[in-house]
Amino acid sequence: MNFLLIIGGLILLILGGNWLLKSAVALSLKLDVPKIVIGMTVVSFATSAPELIVSINAALSGSSDLALGNVIGSNIANLGLVLGITLLLGTMHVQKSFYKTDWPVMMIASILLYFFLSGDNVIARNEGIILFSFLIIFLIYLLRYQKTAVLDELPEDDEPLPLYKIVLFLVIGGLGLWGGSELLIKGATSMALEYGVSERVIGVTVVSIGTSVPELAASIIAVLKKEKAISLGNLIGSNVFNILAVLGITSIITPVAVKDIGILDNDIYWMLGISFVVLPLVFVPKGYRLNWKDGIVLLAAYIAFIYFTV
Repeated sequence: MNFLLIIGGLILLILGGNWLLKSAVALSLKLDVPKIVIGMTVVSFATSAPELIVSINAALSGSSDLALGNVIGSNIANLGLVLGITLLLGTMHVQKSFYKTDWPVMMIASILLYFFLSGDNVIARNEGIILFSFLIIFLIYLLRYQKTAVLDELPEDDEPLPLYKIVLFLVIGGLGLWGGSELLIKGATSMALEYGVSERVIGVTVVSIGTSVPELAASIIAVLKKEKAISLGNLIGSNVFNILAVLGITSIITPVAVKDIGILDNDIYWMLGISFVVLPLVFVPKGYRLNWKDGIVLLAAYIAFIYFTV
């Protein structure tokens, strides 16, 4: 039964990722917005919806380690697992906005989370408000200034869609991702609990991989359709959203406290390390690109994280 839930969830997530990407590309054409901006706003928000739903549910039911583990684990999985696998499928050219805006914002958000947690082992309501306010400022900056700053190449086969179709694909895609992740988490968590694993470990492994499957589906589909700007923007944007929106909104609703100290002793350092290492990978040995070798490095880092955590 759990196995069927996992398979059904995966199918829904892949379909949802495809519909979401379709609407994102059409939206970028309609609004004349660079695809990387769409990737970091519309697609990121929709693919972060499972994390948001899971984290709010977990925090409200007293499972704050699951909420924190889910976000920290998802951020590690997005860069280690998802970007790693995506790069094995092909080289990704990186735009200047990556190191001028996107990566620094992701690092600031990650460091803010570290300081908020290491002080008193809790993200209080006022800290949640700071995180969410930072997200609003970042989005306003993106939409006002990065619109013209990003060079964008449209593949020949992009076709504009009428507005009702864009909204329809966006809603269906979002619902597919949400429903799929619910099924996946239900099946995977039940399986993990059978083996008596702790809440934090379930959060940073099973649940975080489950909620990162939308990013994986959206990114692989983006790469196969040659929409690589959306792919990298989606992953970096998703990590920013996970911290600033998911933990920001969750901690505004109810403070998120650390119960299992492993989150502070192990998990958060892996998140900071993998987030940081993406920058040197972009420039070494040749600038502005990530290839299959970088993919192997990121995947190896993710496998090491899972090994030392479990």
